[in-house]
Amino acid sequence: MKLFQKIFLFFSLLVITPTLAFAEDSLVPEKNSIDKVGDAINESFKPISDAITSVVFYTVPIGEKSVPIVLIVLLAGAVFFTLYFKFPNIRLVRTAVRVVKGDYEGMDEHTTDSKESDDNISVMDGDVLDTIKVEHQAGSDGEVTPFQALTAALSATVGLGNIAGVAIAIAVGGPGATFWMIVAGIIGMASKFVECTLGVKYRDIDEDGTVHGGPMYYLSKGLKEKGMAGFGKFLAFFFAIMAVGGSFGGGNMFQSNQAAAQFMKMADIEGSGAKVIFGIIVAILVGIVIIGGIKKIGRVTEKVVPFMAVIYVGAALIILGMNVSLIPEAFGLIFKGAFTPEAGLGGVLGVMIVGFQRAAFSNEAGVGSAAIAHSAVKTKYPASEGVVGLLEPFIDTVVICTMSALVIVIVNLKNGLFNYGNLDESSNVILNGTNEHLGGVDLTSLAFETAIPNFSYVLTVAVVLFAFSTMLSWSYYGLQAWKFLFGKGKTTDLLYKTLFVLFVIVGASIQLDSVIAFSDAMIFAMVFPNILGLLILSPKVRDEVKKFTEAIKLFKAKKE
Repeated sequence: MKLFQKIFLFFSLLVITPTLAFAEDSLVPEKNSIDKVGDAINESFKPISDAITSVVFYTVPIGEKSVPIVLIVLLAGAVFFTLYFKFPNIRLVRTAVRVVKGDYEGMDEHTTDSKESDDNISVMDGDVLDTIKVEHQAGSDGEVTPFQALTAALSATVGLGNIAGVAIAIAVGGPGATFWMIVAGIIGMASKFVECTLGVKYRDIDEDGTVHGGPMYYLSKGLKEKGMAGFGKFLAFFFAIMAVGGSFGGGNMFQSNQAAAQFMKMADIEGSGAKVIFGIIVAILVGIVIIGGIKKIGRVTEKVVPFMAVIYVGAALIILGMNVSLIPEAFGLIFKGAFTPEAGLGGVLGVMIVGFQRAAFSNEAGVGSAAIAHSAVKTKYPASEGVVGLLEPFIDTVVICTMSALVIVIVNLKNGLFNYGNLDESSNVILNGTNEHLGGVDLTSLAFETAIPNFSYVLTVAVVLFAFSTMLSWSYYGLQAWKFLFGKGKTTDLLYKTLFVLFVIVGASIQLDSVIAFSDAMIFAMVFPNILGLLILSPKVRDEVKKFTEAIKLFKAKKE
């Protein structure tokens, strides 16, 4: 264990030290100096990035198309869980809504009395034997409510993928990509259900009530119960390493970078110094929140996430209301395009891959990250949080991504902004009759602005909020993985949070294409150990579902 930690610490310092050194130089707002720093970091990271991404996103041929193997693993796992648990993504949705509303709050409270002792404490459901004693002594079942856990996890998935990623998916695959995106979101609900249930079941709770949970814990403890202790420990450490790297990159630097770029564009400000100032302001705000831990994050996200949804989905609904007569035609294009796509778009399989990939990369079902946030929930029934978790892909993909897609399809149908499949080498959309090439955020912005003048200002607020909330949640994910690797001391905690805040400034200030590609690969490398662990531990989840449903029946009987 100590040798492994030293190796990982060396790896971390190898990556972090030059980055921070460059970041220190970048704080001097000289002309082009920060861009030079970004180029230097990109150049040093490119060989590492290319090697890692080639492995994680290795493709296999299916027909005339090449499909990333990570996408196949995600979809295969989601289909298995959907069938194994008899379509929980349909039959447990009503239960999930009731849990979030608090209808079963009385049933879910921790119950203890003076007659209980360490000998009979095993009658309490939802924990493994080697952690239940600690939880009982702490007198606590968690740190946040189901709604706070849901919004904390949603804040990490509802983000730029819903704005930029959907636009590119539609531009590449046509309206039909929306259909397959929805299908992938629905089956992904089953994966979230399984991983969030296990996150609560195998969590640790310290004597002060602090919760530590996620795939690191259910891989190590759950597989140990199955007689695979060594294998489980290997998977857990592999997952944790990837989670730390992903939290600094895709969960931090990419978010601050995109938020800064969108803000600079809206404010019509240029210069590296302005990016640094923006990064410092965001870093201070992030730091204030993450110092308070998951409780503070939960309190912030339960306000920010609904506000984001109101802004973005509200604007989409306004546009759909303004063009209500075109909605049937738009849905017709979506269904027709799913099975008989326009020529040149790669056929049904090509459109299917585009839709599946966008959904999987947006809602992160099967990645395991959300289980870290959900493990902190106040409950003694793991399956109760599993059913809450399955709402995430529904909200993220089936609702918000579909809203984005409908707006883009309808506005394009009405105004003929671009031809589907007409992209340049950088996957930017080529607008009809112009020389403009737009990226995902800009295409979405144009679609909304065409219907609602000056909406780009509102979209900028949404992008900044999406990025901010994503950073909050990923800071918690990365911290939990960091503590699993290096211990749970205050120094360890402070070191990670300090690094995370510094990386906010780095990300906002410079272009880090290779670093971001590397960190994205780390996030999706989490899929392999996580899905494997979920498959092995599925019978445990089935047992927890049985306990929870029986508890609901008893609770209803008592109320009657």
